[in-house]
Amino acid sequence: MMMVIAGLERPSSGRVVVAGTDLVGLNEDALATFRRQNVGIVFQAFHLIPTMTALENVAVPLELAGRRDAMAEARRQLAAVGLSERMLHYPGQLSGGEQQRVALARAFAGSPRLLLADEPTGNLDQATGRAVIDLLFELHDRSDATLVLITHDPALAARCDRTVRVEDGRLAEVQAVEAVLP
Repeated sequence: MMMVIAGLERPSSGRVVVAGTDLVGLNEDALATFRRQNVGIVFQAFHLIPTMTALENVAVPLELAGRRDAMAEARRQLAAVGLSERMLHYPGQLSGGEQQRVALARAFAGSPRLLLADEPTGNLDQATGRAVIDLLFELHDRSDATLVLITHDPALAARCDRTVRVEDGRLAEVQAVEAVLP
């Protein structure tokens, strides 16, 4: 489902409308442009480029978008996730938690309208996972992005404003979390 929402895979039928754009009618180039302008993705497996530093990994999508301030923005995003001192390290020199924080910085760097996070703690130990999730929600709160968080963890899902449960490829339940006012 996440891959279809991101325009990385085509649906077998129906329409996919994201940020007012019907993705089904777009060709591959238009989909790539749409993603670059609207979507940030945090994968479970980080998907960092191993031959590039953390700084370069965050700057790449910004450079592809033609941003003249790509390196400065990448530095700012890495500082926001607490990696100012690790910017010039390669993914293989970073812990799993640090790699996921680089992935968060990269996902938020383009100021996406939609942020997709696919089991962002799946490759992390419990303590590191909690820290990464806290950071994800903190970054989300500071952004204007809609966060779609894919998880099997009911406690993590409970932190979201709305949950949608999918079973066997079909919508099983939609639940809005009621706000508790002080």
